[in-house]
Amino acid sequence: MISHTGTGDLSTSLAMSHHGEGHICRIGSRPAEEFARPTFAAGAMVWRREEDGIRIAVIHRPRYDDWSLPKGKVDPGENLAGTAIREISEETGISARLGWLLGYVHYPVGSRTKVVYYWTAEALEESFEPNEECDELRWVTFEEAKELLSYKIDLDVIAAGQTMVELGANRRVLYVRHAKAHAREGWGGNDDLRPLAKKGRRQSEMLITQLSGYRPEVLFSASPERCIDTITPLSQDLTLQIQVDAELGDHGWEQGEDIAMNAFRRVALDRDGVAEESQEAPVKVICGQGAVIPGVLARLAAEADIEIDDMRVKKSSTWVLHFRDDKLLGVDYLASPLPVK
Repeated sequence: MISHTGTGDLSTSLAMSHHGEGHICRIGSRPAEEFARPTFAAGAMVWRREEDGIRIAVIHRPRYDDWSLPKGKVDPGENLAGTAIREISEETGISARLGWLLGYVHYPVGSRTKVVYYWTAEALEESFEPNEECDELRWVTFEEAKELLSYKIDLDVIAAGQTMVELGANRRVLYVRHAKAHAREGWGGNDDLRPLAKKGRRQSEMLITQLSGYRPEVLFSASPERCIDTITPLSQDLTLQIQVDAELGDHGWEQGEDIAMNAFRRVALDRDGVAEESQEAPVKVICGQGAVIPGVLARLAAEADIEIDDMRVKKSSTWVLHFRDDKLLGVDYLASPLPVK
């Protein structure tokens, strides 16, 4: 087992992650190779805002007679974000929006290593009914949760989650690099028309569960077909149109860094020239390319005094950018939408 900060193509542990402004958290592209005999699970600190403060959801599990946070094992063919949002729904009946990635915790279970990745998740709609996995749900303050929860690991999760939620992020950008396309070599036509490869089509399908739990409301893409095709399955699943802007891609970056930056700010941060229905959306998807994404991200991070040591942009990866108004508060990196096992 390892605990690390998540630099490189590795996941970030809860213990080693910085929680506060400047937060950077990652899920590597091959988590199964990071641990000895892992059993993966995912869950969340589910929260809602009430008149007198934040409440979090704590559940009672009759099988173990304990109080815990919503979580559960990864099903075959799932990615971790998909598991987290499914388990929240199954255990609590809550429709939630994923927020900050908090990191993973791990502990031995028999001869295996249980590895649980946690997010924060804001409750949007609630319809709890007692079930076999969870027979009671309570909305409690953080102080009440500290008394009620059965495990220290959960206390560590809510401590991190409280810090992140109280930063007040009110908008997010899911900054996606296009999925794997056919190689340039041997492609004689217009490069913007180069299509996704077989693996890229699978990656694009898996982006549905990777991103839908964040509840995006607006989709933007650079103009190459491989960018548009990468988020087309998500578009179809959410019944959202894709708005195309050439300046969001490498074309904009090559014309001039300021052109690409202005395009990003225009669509992500509600500058003039964006359709009215897009302006107030709290979560937006932008699909771009391998030159513009690290360039824009480096500029945003420098402006916010956030140091990203290893800015990887794998094909089909997503950088989740958390903003309070126009201020970048922190980032998460999801290296791959493909199943964790």
